[in-house]
Amino acid sequence: MVHICTIVPISLTTGANRIIPGVAIPYPVGDPTKSFEDEKRLRRKIVRASLEALKTEIQDQQVFDVPI
Repeated sequence: MVHICTIVPISLTTGANRIIPGVAIPYPVGDPTKSFEDEKRLRRKIVRASLEALKTEIQDQQVFDVPI
């Protein structure tokens, strides 16, 4: 499982094993201040990072860095 979240410490506390930091609390997988195309690119980047995290072998909880 991959958890996309905006408050990483909460995800760590709840035991999520693969964590992808999101953008903001009301918009974890987007940014309405960006143009449509830029937001689309951002969403794809986060979703692709999530899919890569699913494929990654891990032993303990891991927070994956997604450059935004």
